[in-house]
Amino acid sequence: MSTNQNTIDNTQSAMAGQGRVVILGAGESGVGAAKLAQQQGFDVFVSDFGVITDKYKSELEKLAVAFESEKHTEELILNASQVIKSPGIPATAPIIKKLVALGIPVISEIEFAKRYTKAKTVCISMSYEYSK
Repeated sequence: MSTNQNTIDNTQSAMAGQGRVVILGAGESGVGAAKLAQQQGFDVFVSDFGVITDKYKSELEKLAVAFESEKHTEELILNASQVIKSPGIPATAPIIKKLVALGIPVISEIEFAKRYTKAKTVCISMSYEYSK
């Protein structure tokens, strides 16, 4: 389990700007959300209960984004102004239940990105028994 050095620095004093965003999931879309959140002036923290690949650790380090791997430290997550979660994390996950109980908004990566695009959006939704 690891937490990078920026974790303590970034969580003790939030950057002036939009507030503190916690991103749960450090895959390609999670790291992309971290980049966008940072560009928009948020203080960003990324947490992944699994192992973060070296590629994505390197990207987060280059951005000086605080992150942790192989754990979800509640003290670092529950003080968010909003949380962006990976679609792979179920709404029934204990950390998500705690966030919801505290009234902290939990949104998808797509919903977050949509806020910052001027592109026309077309949504198509399909559901089958075994699809996402």
